Amino acid sequence: MAARMPLPTDFRTYRGRLAPSPTGWLHLGHARTFWLAQERAAAAGGALILRSDDLDGARCRAEFSAGMLEDLRWLGLRWSEGPDCGGRHAPYVQSARLAEYRAAFAKLRALGAVYPCDCSRQDVLRALGAPHAGEEEPVYPGTCRGKGEGRRAKGEINWRFRVPDGEVISFTDCALGPHAEMAGREFGDFLVWRKDGFPSYQLACVVDDAAMGITEVVRGADLLTSTCRQLLLYRALGLAAPAFHHAPLMTDVNGLRLAKRDGATSLRGLRAAGATPEEVRARF
Repeated sequence: MAARMPLPTDFRTYRGRLAPSPTGWLHLGHARTFWLAQERAAAAGGALILRSDDLDGARCRAEFSAGMLEDLRWLGLRWSEGPDCGGRHAPYVQSARLAEYRAAFAKLRALGAVYPCDCSRQDVLRALGAPHAGEEEPVYPGTCRGKGEGRRAKGEINWRFRVPDGEVISFTDCALGPHAEMAGREFGDFLVWRKDGFPSYQLACVVDDAAMGITEVVRGADLLTSTCRQLLLYRALGLAAPAFHHAPLMTDVNGLRLAKRDGATSLRGLRAAGATPEEVRARF
């Protein structure tokens, strides 16, 4: 399987991570990606960190947070740092890390890398979590670029990162090989801060992965464009970017990407139906 792909060789200590969002029950697609992350960490003799990406307050629920830990343990996943066991980079829950995000946002503002934007509530909602295949926002046309900050009312406005139009953002993926996208064509100025005082997925992910010393991010291939956005944030913030391993997505019998709403493929549903961890892992 994909875990046999070469591991990065330029790290003295490998640190991988699991970063589920407790907005529903974990499904087979999550499980396969997380299992791959564990295999790659074990192969490198490194550590695996668990972080709860719970910034979507409208959809995250305590029962999903508890179920996430229970289901991952049942499957056979083990981590050395996380919300249940602590560690030197605590807290491992994003909703408790707002001070770090505010500091990063303040740095971006000081650099002039972001600007206020009052466009599209739908774009703001999408920024709550990681985008998925077919759900990417359209390329932002730069409507609010250059309008200045005088439009803000009591600071309640969204903020976008100003991408370098025409620059090719490239990286070599550990699974897929070279990947490149042009800023301003494949993706435009993207949201980094919401007017309700919370960061977007893109900014929170970069800040946390850097702070926790993550050396390789294993995630689904639907996040390739997100990686290009995040590389720009790493550069702007002066942070070292990790390596990336984008795994193919699991699909259902109709070829559609698995979703949390599909109880038939959730770990919780499979457990209730009598499946064993070994039977679930055999489906990877």
